[in-house]
Amino acid sequence: MERDKAQEEIEHPFLEFWHSFKRGRGACIGLAVVMIFIFLSLFAPLLAPHDPTEIFEGQLRLPPAPFADGVARFPLGTDSVGRDLLSRLLYGARVSMGIGLLVVVFSATVGTFLGLVAGHFGKGIETIIMRLMDIIMALPSVLLAIVVVSILGPGLFNATLAVSFISIPAFTRLVRAGVLEEKKKQYVLASASFGAGPWRQMFSNILPNCMAPLIVQASLTFSNGILDAAALGFLGLGARPPTAEWGTMLASARMFMETSPWGTALPGLCILAVVLGFNLFGDGLRDALDPRLKR
Repeated sequence: MERDKAQEEIEHPFLEFWHSFKRGRGACIGLAVVMIFIFLSLFAPLLAPHDPTEIFEGQLRLPPAPFADGVARFPLGTDSVGRDLLSRLLYGARVSMGIGLLVVVFSATVGTFLGLVAGHFGKGIETIIMRLMDIIMALPSVLLAIVVVSILGPGLFNATLAVSFISIPAFTRLVRAGVLEEKKKQYVLASASFGAGPWRQMFSNILPNCMAPLIVQASLTFSNGILDAAALGFLGLGARPPTAEWGTMLASARMFMETSPWGTALPGLCILAVVLGFNLFGDGLRDALDPRLKR
């Protein structure tokens, strides 16, 4: 019976990963938060009681419904121009999660390719790529993103490109370190002896064995992308009104922080929750995927 159990664990590596992952309470909380925000972003059109850009005349800065002067049709109140905050928060979750996904896809694709090329070919190519990554990492991330957006012009898409650009070095350095470790192993040397070319070596043999740290980095980059995009939106360089985006919502409500604190508190709490959730989820992935950190 013990032999069958051991064989089952070998045949189902996902079960081994899940048993290791669920031991961390913070990791489970992070996963729950991430799943909640994914659900809200996917079903925002069904859950939102109103159109996020619809303006209700005479309903300016209403407090949430449970408070005095609150209105039941606006459960979380309204903003400074009379738009429903609940609807804008739900659609803002869709925008922010979409930004995080695009940042991860773009930065992971470019960074992984550069890391594979630098680690496998080495010499002059490696020097050029890694010195460029060092220059990017030497500059403050938000400041560099502001410079990129200033060159490209303000807007949601340009802000996403800027945040993706500053996220490339993390993937490049991570993949390069994995390639330098893997290319010395016997299976890579054996594959080369049978005539495998450098591109096949990189993408078929080496890259699959570097995926575990990449998955962890992707989860952390997701949260950083949301946070940096919200910062650019707050500065007026990201999403343009009337797009429902959490950073833009913070910027438009900051003038009424004393009289209508819910206008800044609600989008701020959403940013805090999703970033914290992804960070806890990423820490749990790291503990579950890294054999040295498994308890």
